[in-house]
Formats: sequence, C-alpha cells, structure tokens
Amino acid sequence: MYHSTCSFKKEDVKPVWHYVDAKDWLLGRLGTKVAKVLQGKHKPQYTPHVNNGDVVVICNAKQIKVTGNKLLGKIYYHHTQHPGGIKQINLEDRLEKDAVGVIKSMVKGMLPKGPLGRQMLKNLWVYEGESHPHQAQKPVSMTEDKVKS
Repeated sequence: MYHSTCSFKKEDVKPVWHYVDAKDWLLGRLGTKVAKVLQGKHKPQYTPHVNNGDVVVICNAKQIKVTGNKLLGKIYYHHTQHPGGIKQINLEDRLEKDAVGVIKSMVKGMLPKGPLGRQMLKNLWVYEGESHPHQAQKPVSMTEDKVKS
C-alpha cells in the first residue's frame, strides 16, 4: 500500500512568533535552536523548499555566554577592499560593539544558502536590551531548553 506525502505550499503556512531571552544561553546552543525554528524543522509539516518556519525574537543579545577561550580566541575577519586592508576583531570586542551582528551572522551560517535562506533570516529579530516592539504578536517563550554555563 502506498502512502501519499503531503507537500505544503506558502499559503498553508501560519507562522508562530517565538520569544527568546538570550541571557545565560550559550551562543552555539541558541543558534542551533533558532535556526531549527526559522527553517520549520520543529513542525511535522516541514517542507524543505518552502519557508514554513516561524518568527523568532531574541532579546538581551549582549548577555549571551560562551565557553572556553572563545572570547579571545575566536577571530572575525573582514577586508576593506583596499590593498593590505584585512581587519580582525575578537569575539569579546565584537560582542561589546555589535552583539546583534554576532547572533545574526551565526544564525545566517546555519541556514540554507540562497534565496530561501535569506527569506528565513528576515524572520529573525534581535535586540540588545530587554524590550522589543513585538508585544502585539504575543510571542511564545522558548525557555524550556535553556542551557547555563
């Protein structure tokens, strides 16, 4: 007997808003949970070619934790497009300067590459402080798998 597989379309998707307080979360653990929710892999109707993921709001980005020697040992590089223009910054300084960018770039690396991944990344909202302007959407808290260092 054959079983039919249901492939969902964009119109069938109703995104749920999730809220994460990043205080005391480990950086990589938070990223994997968020990437999974953005892709929709936590739902039984997951379809790889459709953006059926949910929306995630992350607050307290500055209070994220890391383990080991990553604060000084993890180096981010970028180039200014001028000769000899390679710049570097360690994780500690980048978290102090741009904590939102650290979390967004980490989650971006865990999402699929291409137009679908860019569309999924638009469903990620990251804020440095505790407040966010998405109270009207009534986000559901994602605190059950919180990992403290």
